[in-house]
Amino acid sequence: MSQNRLIYVPLGGAGEIGMNAYVYGYGPVGQERLILVDLGVTFPDMETTPGVDLIMADMTWLVENRDRLDAIFITHAHEDHVGAVGRLWSELRAPVYARAFTANHARRKMEEAGQDPDEVLTVEPWPETVEAGPFKVAFVPISHSIPESAGLVIDTPAGRVVHSGDFKIDLEPGVGEAFDEAMWREATAGRVRAFMCDSTNVFSMHPGRSESDLGVEIEKLVAGAPHMVVATTFASNVARVKTLAEAGQAAGRSVCLLGRAMRRMIEAAVETGVLEDFPKTIPPEDARDVPRENLMLIVTGSQGERRAATAQLARGKYLGLEMHEGDMFLFSSKTIPGNERGVIRILNAFSEMGVDIVSDDDRYHVSGHANRPDLERMHRIVGAETVVPMHGEHRHLREHAKVAKEGGFQSVVAVNGAMVDLTKATPHVVEHVEADRVYLDGKVIIGALDGIVRDRIRMALNGHVIVNVILEDDAPLGEPWVEIMGLPEVGTSRAPLADVLEEDLNQFLMRAADKTLRDDDKLEDELRRITRKVTQDEIGKKAEVTVVVSRLEE
Repeated sequence: MSQNRLIYVPLGGAGEIGMNAYVYGYGPVGQERLILVDLGVTFPDMETTPGVDLIMADMTWLVENRDRLDAIFITHAHEDHVGAVGRLWSELRAPVYARAFTANHARRKMEEAGQDPDEVLTVEPWPETVEAGPFKVAFVPISHSIPESAGLVIDTPAGRVVHSGDFKIDLEPGVGEAFDEAMWREATAGRVRAFMCDSTNVFSMHPGRSESDLGVEIEKLVAGAPHMVVATTFASNVARVKTLAEAGQAAGRSVCLLGRAMRRMIEAAVETGVLEDFPKTIPPEDARDVPRENLMLIVTGSQGERRAATAQLARGKYLGLEMHEGDMFLFSSKTIPGNERGVIRILNAFSEMGVDIVSDDDRYHVSGHANRPDLERMHRIVGAETVVPMHGEHRHLREHAKVAKEGGFQSVVAVNGAMVDLTKATPHVVEHVEADRVYLDGKVIIGALDGIVRDRIRMALNGHVIVNVILEDDAPLGEPWVEIMGLPEVGTSRAPLADVLEEDLNQFLMRAADKTLRDDDKLEDELRRITRKVTQDEIGKKAEVTVVVSRLEE
């Protein structure tokens, strides 16, 4: 009989910030019962994933072991934790547990993907527990930049593990629950084998600031603006959206929310009872008639997203509203690494309009993640034997492990795919499982290694040529012709590139051996080789080539 063991397997979120998916297992080796914590997405960029809509963790290993999966637990409603629920649930088919606000979003994700929203179950926070196979799981409230975030206390026959989720230590978050140290000490009392802990801000050396610190400064800024004020922040940061709206209200301005994601978040917060007394807002059609000095817009798109309200305002107009010289635009947010180019484009566009921009100012933004002193404090509160860094790039995980060891705790760095055995006194990586990523591309999910995005990048970099050839009785019928996409029309010879290609390809066909003309594979290889050589000689790029050989049958 196999010995039971307790394992931890990150499939996403360990080695990157985003796409969170963490598996815990208990049972005989290779037969462990499993639970999944979070099922999120990350977002594409035009350089590495052009045309892709969303990026998600590859669930192949978990799908292969689906008969052992007892439940899915979602810690909070940020896209990088809940965004893939609807897209991937059909492969996993396990009940989904979340607190009310998060469950509201998870059900919407399920509906949008054509899945049954009733598979998402609302649970109460600690001390209530959910039993799933050999696991007992409690949602312990914790402060973050979105309401009803929770860490998880996971009890198993082999001991207890604690999963922090995303968190900060905030005693006055404005909206949502304040950090309750006494509750956390009580919920994690006793022996804790391992503490899986957020690593996002491990390099920030100062204690984190409270969301409540921002209200006065934002009110002063808005009150002193002579013309229209527009502010952007993360749509999910309900507390910040409320702070901005209250500042507009205090300045005697009409407040308008622009962007579907922001309206959805506020509506969900009201529906689930986490948000009260939100200032009155007006619809966009009414905002057009308000004098500019009496108007404040709160808009989506703080990360430069091309279709969001911020980017559309930067391009000229959105829902009949536009920026004018002397208006003020406030970025009450921090630019996530990787989004800098999109944000800078927007900053420059507003600057050209004469808009006054306020960005990268700590007076108007605080992070939702614990800085190093707060991480150290949380290590001490939980008092686990081992700290396992998660939610971070590799440099974050490694630095967090160093911090934990300096504080007297064991630590192990576990990246995506690493299976950590938590059963013995010293946790260690025992094997690796497949932990790649998949892409939502339009309406279908494709694999990162399928070659589709690779081919798209190659075409973008090198252009594309389609070569058409017709043969009859293994002899060319007429001359070949080409179609060119994404390449200059004229090369170094000063002749049209299409003409040069067609001439060289025709010369080859006229002298090609019968053996080559009878073999489609050989013929295609030669036509492709010649086309790539000509494009290299003419324009300095080896184009991507598609050869179409048509044979007329008698």
